[in-house]
Amino acid sequence: MSESSDIFEEGRIFHIYSRSVGNELLFIEERNYQFFLEKYNHFCSGVFATFAYCLIPNHFHFLVRVKNPIENQKVVKAFSDFLNSYTKAFNKTYSRNGALFQRKFKRKVVDEESYLTRLILYIHHNPAKHGFTDNFRSWKYSSYDTFLSQKSTKIERSFVLEWFGGLEFFRKEHESIKSEYFPDTLLLE
Repeated sequence: MSESSDIFEEGRIFHIYSRSVGNELLFIEERNYQFFLEKYNHFCSGVFATFAYCLIPNHFHFLVRVKNPIENQKVVKAFSDFLNSYTKAFNKTYSRNGALFQRKFKRKVVDEESYLTRLILYIHHNPAKHGFTDNFRSWKYSSYDTFLSQKSTKIERSFVLEWFGGLEFFRKEHESIKSEYFPDTLLLE
């Protein structure tokens, strides 16, 4: 099982997640999802290698590895700047004031190989788990389709596909588990 950590160490893999304040919507229109990912890439692609993500109307998940040696403060600042930038733009667009995200984003160290596999599956199945879609494959706001595509991406596609033993095994693993059967230990929201 993974442990919580307040320190972002180089080379370690983290599950980062947060939700909205008061269960408000983080994404009202389709363009919000794309803008959120653009902001993430702008602020975070220099500090994180991203393995998987999923955006849900009231929360999000990222599975990342800390890149080069970098001070913990700078990693936290990059992620905080990303969330603050999105919040400011969101508030301006929707004539809203105040915090959009819960006070502190959460992170868990991924310190077991089996946990990494289950976490990738959990992140991709998350929209179905929460009832936003009947089929996780149809959710447009996760990294799942990125692994099936040949388009250029900032997602660490090669690492993840190799981790699963190739594209066919990646698909089979995703198909072999039902969204509603994820154990409570993965329910981190």
